[in-house]
Amino acid sequence: MSEQISLQAEVPIELGGKRLDQILAQLFPDFSRSRIKTWILDEKVAVNGQTLSTPKEKLFGGELVEIETQIEAEREYEAQDIALDIVYEDDDILVINKPMGLVVHPGAGNPNGTVLNALLHHHPDIINVPRAGIVHRLDKDTTGLMVVAKTIQAQTHLVKNLQARTNFTREYEAICNGTMTAGGVIEKPIGRHATKRTHMAVHEMGKPAITHYRVAEKFRAHTRLRLRLETGRTHQIRVHMAYLKHPLIGDQLYGGRPCPPKNASETFLDTLRGFKRQALHAIKLSIAHPITGEMMTWEAPIPEDMQALTDILRGDSKENPQIEY
Repeated sequence: MSEQISLQAEVPIELGGKRLDQILAQLFPDFSRSRIKTWILDEKVAVNGQTLSTPKEKLFGGELVEIETQIEAEREYEAQDIALDIVYEDDDILVINKPMGLVVHPGAGNPNGTVLNALLHHHPDIINVPRAGIVHRLDKDTTGLMVVAKTIQAQTHLVKNLQARTNFTREYEAICNGTMTAGGVIEKPIGRHATKRTHMAVHEMGKPAITHYRVAEKFRAHTRLRLRLETGRTHQIRVHMAYLKHPLIGDQLYGGRPCPPKNASETFLDTLRGFKRQALHAIKLSIAHPITGEMMTWEAPIPEDMQALTDILRGDSKENPQIEY
Protein backbone atom coordinates (compact mmCIF):
# COMPACT_ATOMS: atom_id res chain seq x y z
CA MET A 1 0.00 0.00 0.00
CA SER A 2 1.37 3.44 -0.90
CA GLU A 3 0.21 6.97 -1.55
CA GLN A 4 0.57 8.43 -5.04
CA ILE A 5 1.95 11.99 -5.09
CA SER A 6 1.39 14.17 -8.19
CA LEU A 7 2.46 17.81 -7.97
CA GLN A 8 3.05 20.54 -10.51
CA ALA A 9 3.63 24.28 -10.45
CA GLU A 10 5.17 27.10 -12.44
CA VAL A 11 8.32 28.59 -10.93
CA PRO A 12 7.68 32.27 -10.08
CA ILE A 13 10.08 34.70 -11.74
CA GLU A 14 11.11 36.04 -8.33
CA LEU A 15 12.53 32.61 -7.45
CA GLY A 16 14.79 32.64 -10.49
CA GLY A 17 18.45 32.03 -9.65
CA LYS A 18 17.65 29.77 -6.69
CA ARG A 19 18.47 26.07 -6.42
CA LEU A 20 15.96 23.42 -7.46
CA ASP A 21 15.60 21.99 -3.94
CA GLN A 22 15.08 25.47 -2.46
CA ILE A 23 12.44 26.33 -5.05
CA LEU A 24 10.53 23.07 -4.53
CA ALA A 25 10.61 23.55 -0.75
CA GLN A 26 8.90 26.93 -1.21
CA LEU A 27 6.44 25.72 -3.83
CA PHE A 28 5.43 22.61 -1.87
CA PRO A 29 5.77 23.48 1.86
CA ASP A 30 3.66 20.47 2.88
CA PHE A 31 6.72 18.27 2.31
CA SER A 32 10.04 18.39 4.14
CA ARG A 33 13.30 19.50 2.53
CA SER A 34 14.85 16.08 3.06
CA ARG A 35 11.92 14.35 1.34
CA ILE A 36 12.10 16.77 -1.61
CA LYS A 37 15.86 16.22 -1.92
CA THR A 38 15.31 12.46 -2.00
CA TRP A 39 12.72 12.83 -4.77
CA ILE A 40 15.20 14.86 -6.84
CA LEU A 41 17.99 12.31 -6.35
CA ASP A 42 15.58 9.48 -7.21
CA GLU A 43 14.73 11.25 -10.50
CA LYS A 44 11.10 11.89 -9.59
CA VAL A 45 11.27 15.58 -10.55
CA ALA A 46 10.91 16.97 -14.08
CA VAL A 47 11.49 20.56 -15.23
CA ASN A 48 9.84 21.46 -18.55
CA GLY A 49 9.47 17.73 -19.17
CA GLN A 50 13.14 16.91 -18.53
CA THR A 51 14.12 14.86 -15.47
CA LEU A 52 16.60 16.57 -13.17
CA SER A 53 18.54 14.76 -10.45
CA THR A 54 20.76 17.52 -9.07
CA PRO A 55 19.32 19.39 -6.05
CA LYS A 56 21.74 22.33 -6.56
CA GLU A 57 20.67 22.92 -10.18
CA LYS A 58 19.59 26.54 -10.57
CA LEU A 59 16.42 27.58 -12.41
CA PHE A 60 15.66 30.84 -14.21
CA GLY A 61 11.97 31.23 -13.32
CA GLY A 62 8.95 30.46 -15.45
CA GLU A 63 9.70 26.74 -15.75
CA LEU A 64 7.03 24.07 -15.18
CA VAL A 65 8.09 21.65 -12.44
CA GLU A 66 6.36 18.28 -11.96
CA ILE A 67 6.76 15.62 -9.29
CA GLU A 68 5.44 12.10 -9.76
CA THR A 69 6.26 9.71 -6.95
CA GLN A 70 4.92 7.38 -4.29
CA ILE A 71 5.29 7.33 -0.53
CA GLU A 72 5.61 3.81 0.76
CA ALA A 73 3.49 2.79 3.72
CA GLU A 74 4.79 1.45 7.04
CA ARG A 75 4.29 -2.15 5.93
CA GLU A 76 6.26 -3.90 8.64
CA TYR A 77 3.85 -2.92 11.43
CA GLU A 78 0.45 -4.48 12.08
CA ALA A 79 -2.75 -2.85 13.23
CA GLN A 80 -3.83 -3.93 16.71
CA ASP A 81 -7.07 -3.24 18.55
CA ILE A 82 -5.57 -1.35 21.49
CA ALA A 83 -7.69 1.25 23.25
CA LEU A 84 -6.57 4.87 22.89
CA ASP A 85 -7.67 7.71 25.18
CA ILE A 86 -8.35 10.27 22.43
CA VAL A 87 -8.60 13.82 23.75
CA TYR A 88 -9.09 15.50 20.37
CA GLU A 89 -9.35 14.46 16.72
CA ASP A 90 -10.02 16.07 13.35
CA ASP A 91 -9.06 15.29 9.74
CA ASP A 92 -5.40 16.26 10.29
CA ILE A 93 -4.36 15.43 13.85
CA LEU A 94 -5.32 13.52 16.93
CA VAL A 95 -4.22 14.10 20.52
CA ILE A 96 -4.04 11.19 22.94
CA ASN A 97 -3.57 10.86 26.70
CA LYS A 98 -1.04 8.01 26.91
CA PRO A 99 -1.33 5.69 29.92
CA MET A 100 1.53 4.24 31.93
CA GLY A 101 3.14 1.11 30.48
CA LEU A 102 2.33 1.77 26.83
CA VAL A 103 5.34 2.01 24.51
CA VAL A 104 4.98 4.59 21.73
CA HIS A 105 6.93 2.94 18.89
CA PRO A 106 7.90 -0.71 18.23
CA GLY A 107 11.51 -1.55 19.01
CA ALA A 108 13.77 -4.10 20.61
CA GLY A 109 11.78 -5.92 23.27
CA ASN A 110 8.51 -4.32 22.13
CA PRO A 111 7.75 -5.53 18.58
CA ASN A 112 4.05 -4.76 18.95
CA GLY A 113 1.43 -3.65 21.45
CA THR A 114 2.45 -0.01 21.01
CA VAL A 115 0.78 3.33 20.33
CA LEU A 116 1.82 2.96 16.67
CA ASN A 117 0.00 -0.39 16.37
CA ALA A 118 -3.08 1.15 17.99
CA LEU A 119 -2.98 4.12 15.58
CA LEU A 120 -2.92 1.79 12.57
CA HIS A 121 -6.10 0.12 13.85
CA HIS A 122 -7.88 3.36 14.75
CA HIS A 123 -7.06 5.15 11.48
CA PRO A 124 -5.82 2.70 8.79
CA ASP A 125 -4.85 5.50 6.34
CA ILE A 126 -2.18 6.65 8.78
CA ILE A 127 -0.08 3.78 7.39
CA ASN A 128 0.83 6.19 4.56
CA VAL A 129 2.41 8.67 6.99
CA PRO A 130 6.01 7.96 8.08
CA ARG A 131 6.16 6.52 11.62
CA ALA A 132 2.36 6.48 11.53
CA GLY A 133 2.31 10.21 12.20
CA ILE A 134 4.25 10.12 15.46
CA VAL A 135 6.25 13.35 15.76
CA HIS A 136 7.30 13.20 19.44
CA ARG A 137 7.37 10.46 22.05
CA LEU A 138 6.83 9.77 25.71
CA ASP A 139 8.74 7.12 27.65
CA LYS A 140 6.92 3.86 28.35
CA ASP A 141 6.04 4.79 31.95
CA THR A 142 5.51 8.51 31.39
CA THR A 143 1.85 9.42 31.06
CA GLY A 144 0.12 12.27 29.29
CA LEU A 145 -0.46 14.16 26.06
CA MET A 146 0.91 13.41 22.59
CA VAL A 147 -0.11 14.84 19.23
CA VAL A 148 -0.12 12.60 16.15
CA ALA A 149 -0.33 13.70 12.51
CA LYS A 150 -2.89 11.91 10.33
CA THR A 151 -1.48 13.23 7.03
CA ILE A 152 1.98 13.87 5.60
CA GLN A 153 1.18 17.58 5.31
CA ALA A 154 0.24 17.81 8.99
CA GLN A 155 3.33 15.87 10.01
CA THR A 156 5.65 18.12 7.98
CA HIS A 157 4.31 21.29 9.62
CA LEU A 158 4.32 19.83 13.15
CA VAL A 159 7.92 18.65 12.78
CA LYS A 160 9.00 22.05 11.42
CA ASN A 161 7.45 23.81 14.43
CA LEU A 162 8.94 21.30 16.84
CA GLN A 163 12.43 21.72 15.38
CA ALA A 164 12.09 25.52 15.24
CA ARG A 165 10.80 25.55 18.87
CA THR A 166 7.83 27.67 17.85
CA ASN A 167 4.10 27.07 18.34
CA PHE A 168 4.78 23.73 20.03
CA THR A 169 4.81 23.81 23.85
CA ARG A 170 4.98 20.78 26.15
CA GLU A 171 4.51 21.11 29.91
CA TYR A 172 5.01 18.36 32.49
CA GLU A 173 4.14 17.68 36.10
CA ALA A 174 6.79 15.81 38.12
CA ILE A 175 7.69 14.92 41.71
CA CYS A 176 11.36 14.71 42.60
CA ASN A 177 13.46 13.69 45.57
CA GLY A 178 14.72 16.49 47.79
CA THR A 179 13.36 19.94 48.59
CA MET A 180 14.04 22.51 45.90
CA THR A 181 13.87 26.16 46.89
CA ALA A 182 13.44 27.83 43.49
CA GLY A 183 12.91 27.19 39.79
CA GLY A 184 15.33 27.79 36.97
CA VAL A 185 16.61 26.62 33.60
CA ILE A 186 18.81 23.60 32.94
CA GLU A 187 20.83 24.06 29.78
CA LYS A 188 23.06 20.98 29.56
CA PRO A 189 23.68 18.82 26.45
CA ILE A 190 22.48 15.22 26.53
CA GLY A 191 23.87 12.17 24.76
CA ARG A 192 24.21 8.42 25.10
CA HIS A 193 25.87 7.28 28.36
CA ALA A 194 29.50 6.24 27.83
CA THR A 195 29.10 2.76 29.33
CA LYS A 196 25.39 2.17 30.02
CA ARG A 197 23.90 1.99 26.53
CA THR A 198 20.26 2.16 27.69
CA HIS A 199 20.98 5.36 29.65
CA MET A 200 21.35 8.95 28.55
CA ALA A 201 23.62 11.42 30.33
CA VAL A 202 24.74 15.02 30.45
CA HIS A 203 28.02 15.45 28.59
CA GLU A 204 29.55 18.17 26.49
CA MET A 205 29.52 16.15 23.24
CA GLY A 206 25.76 15.60 23.48
CA LYS A 207 22.96 17.46 21.71
CA PRO A 208 21.68 20.78 23.11
CA ALA A 209 18.97 20.30 25.75
CA ILE A 210 17.03 22.99 27.62
CA THR A 211 14.51 22.37 30.42
CA HIS A 212 12.61 25.12 32.27
CA TYR A 213 11.25 24.27 35.73
CA ARG A 214 9.47 25.92 38.62
CA VAL A 215 8.51 24.78 42.08
CA ALA A 216 4.78 24.06 42.33
CA GLU A 217 4.68 22.63 45.86
CA LYS A 218 7.23 21.75 48.53
CA PHE A 219 7.00 18.80 50.92
CA ARG A 220 9.27 17.67 53.75
CA ALA A 221 11.72 15.76 51.54
CA HIS A 222 10.24 16.06 48.05
CA THR A 223 9.14 18.71 45.54
CA ARG A 224 6.34 18.88 43.00
CA LEU A 225 7.51 20.59 39.84
CA ARG A 226 6.07 22.09 36.67
CA LEU A 227 8.46 21.78 33.73
CA ARG A 228 8.54 22.99 30.14
CA LEU A 229 10.65 21.44 27.40
CA GLU A 230 12.41 23.75 24.97
CA THR A 231 14.11 20.77 23.30
CA GLY A 232 13.09 17.12 23.17
CA ARG A 233 16.00 14.80 23.90
CA THR A 234 15.51 11.19 25.01
CA HIS A 235 14.80 11.06 28.78
CA GLN A 236 15.51 14.81 28.93
CA ILE A 237 13.61 15.73 32.11
CA ARG A 238 14.74 12.58 33.91
CA VAL A 239 18.40 13.15 33.01
CA HIS A 240 18.37 16.86 33.82
CA MET A 241 16.72 16.36 37.21
CA ALA A 242 19.18 13.58 38.09
CA TYR A 243 21.98 15.96 37.07
CA LEU A 244 20.66 18.46 39.65
CA LYS A 245 20.76 15.66 42.26
CA HIS A 246 16.95 15.69 42.38
CA PRO A 247 15.96 12.52 40.48
CA LEU A 248 12.27 11.84 39.95
CA ILE A 249 10.51 9.60 42.44
CA GLY A 250 10.34 6.05 41.10
CA ASP A 251 12.93 6.60 38.35
CA GLN A 252 14.90 3.39 38.74
CA LEU A 253 17.08 4.19 35.72
CA TYR A 254 18.35 7.52 37.05
CA GLY A 255 18.52 7.07 40.80
CA GLY A 256 15.02 7.90 42.00
CA ARG A 257 15.15 5.52 44.99
CA PRO A 258 12.84 6.12 47.97
CA CYS A 259 14.12 8.93 50.21
CA PRO A 260 11.61 9.17 53.08
CA PRO A 261 11.85 11.91 55.71
CA LYS A 262 12.16 11.16 59.42
CA ASN A 263 9.11 9.90 61.32
CA ALA A 264 7.26 8.97 58.12
CA SER A 265 4.19 6.76 58.58
CA GLU A 266 4.05 3.18 57.32
CA THR A 267 1.42 4.23 54.79
CA PHE A 268 3.78 6.92 53.51
CA LEU A 269 6.67 4.44 53.27
CA ASP A 270 4.55 1.82 51.50
CA THR A 271 3.32 4.38 48.96
CA LEU A 272 6.84 5.62 48.26
CA ARG A 273 8.30 2.11 47.91
CA GLY A 274 5.37 0.99 45.78
CA PHE A 275 5.75 3.80 43.23
CA LYS A 276 7.62 1.90 40.54
CA ARG A 277 7.66 4.38 37.66
CA GLN A 278 9.09 7.86 37.18
CA ALA A 279 6.66 10.42 38.60
CA LEU A 280 6.27 12.30 35.32
CA HIS A 281 3.15 13.35 33.44
CA ALA A 282 2.78 15.39 30.22
CA ILE A 283 0.04 17.62 31.58
CA LYS A 284 -0.32 20.34 28.94
CA LEU A 285 0.19 20.59 25.18
CA SER A 286 -0.13 23.75 23.07
CA ILE A 287 0.38 23.80 19.30
CA ALA A 288 -0.50 25.80 16.22
CA HIS A 289 -2.79 23.56 14.18
CA PRO A 290 -0.61 22.35 11.29
CA ILE A 291 -3.21 23.20 8.63
CA THR A 292 -5.35 26.05 9.99
CA GLY A 293 -2.67 27.73 12.12
CA GLU A 294 -5.12 28.08 15.02
CA MET A 295 -3.48 27.92 18.46
CA MET A 296 -4.88 24.97 20.42
CA THR A 297 -4.28 23.81 24.00
CA TRP A 298 -5.16 20.63 25.86
CA GLU A 299 -4.64 19.50 29.45
CA ALA A 300 -4.66 15.97 30.85
CA PRO A 301 -5.65 15.39 34.49
CA ILE A 302 -3.01 14.07 36.88
CA PRO A 303 -3.15 10.23 36.80
CA GLU A 304 -4.44 8.43 39.87
CA ASP A 305 -1.08 7.07 41.03
CA MET A 306 0.59 10.50 40.97
CA GLN A 307 -2.42 12.12 42.65
CA ALA A 308 -2.33 9.50 45.41
CA LEU A 309 1.40 10.10 45.84
CA THR A 310 0.83 13.86 46.06
CA ASP A 311 -1.92 13.40 48.66
CA ILE A 312 0.38 11.23 50.80
CA LEU A 313 3.17 13.81 50.60
CA ARG A 314 0.77 16.61 51.58
CA GLY A 315 -0.58 14.62 54.49
CA ASP A 316 2.92 13.86 55.75
CA SER A 317 3.84 17.56 55.62
CA LYS A 318 0.74 18.51 57.62
CA GLU A 319 1.39 15.83 60.23
CA ASN A 320 5.03 16.90 60.60
CA PRO A 321 5.12 20.71 60.34
CA GLN A 322 8.62 22.07 60.18
CA ILE A 323 9.57 24.82 62.58
CA GLU A 324 10.86 27.93 60.89
CA TYR A 325 13.29 30.18 62.71
